[in-house]
Amino acid sequence: MSASLILCTRDRPVLLAEAVASILAGRARPAELLVVDQSREPRLDLRGAVPAGCEIRHVPLKATGLSRARNEGVRRARFPLLVFTDDDVRVSPGWLEALLGAWTRGGEGVVVTGRVIPEESPGGKGFVPTLKPCLQGVVYEGRVGVDPLTTFNMALHRKAWERAGGFDERLGPGTRFPGGEDNEFAFRLLETGYRIECVPEAVLHHRAWRAPQEYASLRWRYGRGQGAFMAKHMSLGDRFMLRRLAGTTARLPLRAAGRLLARSSEPGRRLPRWRLAVGDLALFAGVMSGATDWLLNERREKAP
Repeated sequence: MSASLILCTRDRPVLLAEAVASILAGRARPAELLVVDQSREPRLDLRGAVPAGCEIRHVPLKATGLSRARNEGVRRARFPLLVFTDDDVRVSPGWLEALLGAWTRGGEGVVVTGRVIPEESPGGKGFVPTLKPCLQGVVYEGRVGVDPLTTFNMALHRKAWERAGGFDERLGPGTRFPGGEDNEFAFRLLETGYRIECVPEAVLHHRAWRAPQEYASLRWRYGRGQGAFMAKHMSLGDRFMLRRLAGTTARLPLRAAGRLLARSSEPGRRLPRWRLAVGDLALFAGVMSGATDWLLNERREKAP
C-alpha cells in the first residue's frame, strides 16, 4: 500500500540521518518520505542508496512548532495514508509493515499506533522522555482515562486528520505550551468516532540522547502542554476533563513521594530516585501553570 511517511526534525542532523537510514532499511518502505525540516540550517544527509519506489522529499520550513510541521507535512503529502515519526528514533525492520498491515485490517475508521521502547545511550547516562510498552494489542474507543496515542508512531487516513481538525498549532514543542499536542489530537480523534489500535509489532526505539540534568525542565514543559490540553476542553464545558485534571494533580505529588521509596528505576530513565521525584513535581507544576495560562489567556481564542 502506498503511504506518505512524515518525519519532522529540528537541529538534530546526526539523529535524523540515522532515523532515515533505519526507515530505508525496513522490510516495507513508504512511497514517499517527507522530511519536514525546521532546523536553523536545514539539510538532509542520506546514508546509503535510496531504494527504488521510495521518493524522499526534503521540506525546509521556516516556521517553528512540531504541530505546525506535522500539519504542513499532511498538506504536502501525495498519498491518503499517512504515517508519522520523528528524528530521534530508530525503527525496527518490521515497524512500517506492522503499522500498514494493522491499518489495512482496520480500515479508515482506525488510527494505528505502536510500541515505543528505549534505546539507551552509551553508558546509560541519557534518558528517554516518551515510552509506550504496548505488550499486547488493545483498541481504544470513546472516552478513556489514558492517553492512548503516540503520534510519532502512528498511521491514519487523511480523512481522519481532516475530520479531527489536524494538530492544534498552539500546542507542542516550539510553542508556549510545549507538549500535549499528541494527547489532545488523540482525544479529538476518539470524540470524532475513530478507534485507536495499539499494535505491539510496530516497534520503534526512542533514543536516549538527553542529559539527566534536562529531565526536570523537560517534564515542566510537557506538563505545560498537558495542562493546556485539559484546560482547552474544560473551557468548552467538558466536565470529563475537569475530573482528569483533578486526578492528575492529585496523583503526581503522591507518585513523587513513591519514587523516593522505589528500589528500581524505569527502563530508559536510569536516573537517581530524587531526580525522578523532582521530575514528577515539575510535571505537576507545569500542568497547573499550563492550565491556568490557557484558561486566563486562550479560552476566548478560536481553535485553528
